[in-house]
Amino acid sequence: MDGSYEWLRDGGEGGRNLDSRTMFFYQATVSTPAMVQKMIGVGSQYAYASTDVNGDYLDGAKTYSLHIPANPPVKDFWSVVIGDPQTRSELETGQTFPSKNNKRDKLAENSDGSVDLYFGPKAPEGKEANWVQTVAGKGWMVSDSSALWPARTLV
Repeated sequence: MDGSYEWLRDGGEGGRNLDSRTMFFYQATVSTPAMVQKMIGVGSQYAYASTDVNGDYLDGAKTYSLHIPANPPVKDFWSVVIGDPQTRSELETGQTFPSKNNKRDKLAENSDGSVDLYFGPKAPEGKEANWVQTVAGKGWMVSDSSALWPARTLV
């Protein structure tokens, strides 16, 4: 997004970043200054990804992991939600919520306080508390309400 709710490159000298604008509007449907302002301790920041660390689209038949470092820079909570790229809704799975957050969910933490989340059609053995179900044969996208991680860090 380049920090501009107007989608300007180089303060307008480089035109508009239309590809980024289109992808953001597909997910969020609106764009306001508040969605890009750095308001420390107030509001939310959103990150989005539809591809993995290799640039390949997220595949519901594969298993991915996301490492969230200890003491992430958030005031109230962080969350990671997976969605259906065809409907822009949360992905329909056998789970009540296709998401995890550090307040609602009883997540298993690593010894250093970090958290590893897992995304796939089946939970890795012993990782059920940190697993978000995907659907084999269907793509998905992920968003995070606190911008904990840069796009394409799913491995």
